Amino acid sequence: MSDLPRKAVTRTAKLAALPLGFAGRATWGLGKRIGGRSAELVAREVQQRTADQLFKTLGELKGGAMKLGQALSVFESALPEEVAGPYRAALTKLQEAAPPLPAHTVHGVLAERIGEDWREYFLEFEDKPSAAASIGQVHRGVWHDGREVAVKVQYPGAGEALLSDLTQLSRFARLLGPLIPGMDIKPLIKEMRDRVSEELDYELEAQAQRVHATEFADDPDVVIPGVVHQSDQVLVTEWMDGIPLADVIADGTAEQRDRAGQLLARFLFSGPARTGLLHADPHPGNFRLLPEEEGASAGAWRLGVLDFGTVDRLPGGLPGTIGESLRMTLEGDAAAVYGLLREEGFVKESIELEPDEVLDYLLPIIEPAQVEEFTFSRGWLRDQAARIADPRSPAHQLGRQLNLPPSYLLIHRVTLSTIGVLCQLGAAVRLRDELEAWLPGFVEETEEPEPVGEGGV
Repeated sequence: MSDLPRKAVTRTAKLAALPLGFAGRATWGLGKRIGGRSAELVAREVQQRTADQLFKTLGELKGGAMKLGQALSVFESALPEEVAGPYRAALTKLQEAAPPLPAHTVHGVLAERIGEDWREYFLEFEDKPSAAASIGQVHRGVWHDGREVAVKVQYPGAGEALLSDLTQLSRFARLLGPLIPGMDIKPLIKEMRDRVSEELDYELEAQAQRVHATEFADDPDVVIPGVVHQSDQVLVTEWMDGIPLADVIADGTAEQRDRAGQLLARFLFSGPARTGLLHADPHPGNFRLLPEEEGASAGAWRLGVLDFGTVDRLPGGLPGTIGESLRMTLEGDAAAVYGLLREEGFVKESIELEPDEVLDYLLPIIEPAQVEEFTFSRGWLRDQAARIADPRSPAHQLGRQLNLPPSYLLIHRVTLSTIGVLCQLGAAVRLRDELEAWLPGFVEETEEPEPVGEGGV
């Protein structure tokens, strides 16, 4: 019943063609240069063709291939502009759309998972999908009680496709590495593979979304759609209109960009503190900018948040170590920062580093927390990526000796992804305000003074 290409040999052949295609286009470009066209013009054309193939292949395969494309798309800000340009549009497409499954396949899933009488649950159901993601696509409908709903239908065979893709992609991760300077693609793929079963479980997703929807029900800044119905491979939630964040990135006003950036940072840090869960898929396709509520102050845009299929469970909120080490880095306490990093396993016992060099490595990265307001930009992120990626730089040498404990892997990826989106927005954000309000350990706790008795001085 599935139109998703599931056979391992078929999917492997498509994925294996990607690096071969990159090499082939490089050879084609060399031939064109010998023919007399300018190197710059040829390079742009080669990059555009590469981007087109990347989108076509990843989008058709969906599964893990498309998921990797979505993950990489938030890091395009780190690429040099002459390389990033051709890739930006192709990768951004992956956040909102992909070649859809035909209606008969979708109807078959609904009949199997909700029942042969599935149409009785809806007053309206649109066969044409409104969005497509890595493991499912979304259809707009009207529930039997009159509510507008989003119906997420999981692709048949999505589980085996995800595992097959991510296994194959990991084999040529080093070929994708140059796309994102300073980032090791292989651990990213491994972490995605480890979470496949969670993301395929719509019951877990529904639970996470209900927790968020309840906690943020009266929040003036963040809106979470409620869960309407859930069954295996089908999730129905309240419909959310609004401006997709990808559109804000492309055409938004400065006011919209700044507001979206501020609320994105607020949601990143407040979510774990309020729900014990970290929304772990922060690409622009999962966010909307919504008009202010009636009676609110002008310009009070709200942030709509979608897709809770990937979350990190943090019952105590974000680890206090993050806030403590960040605070001590800002205070310039190299010895204390180094000691805490060793204690938490960021520096292995077999490694000896100079505390001052560790501080010098960290300070440029945490520049946004050093000031009251920081304007994120692609240029700033490119500078950071280049500093860490350059094999000749001290930062690169030191970074290779640091370790990322498994418990911090997802937090690290979410933070990097969010920074990537903030840089795409070019948003001016009061990040320090959010850290002080929500990040445990960032504000040093002071002991309450002993109450003075009646006879006290």
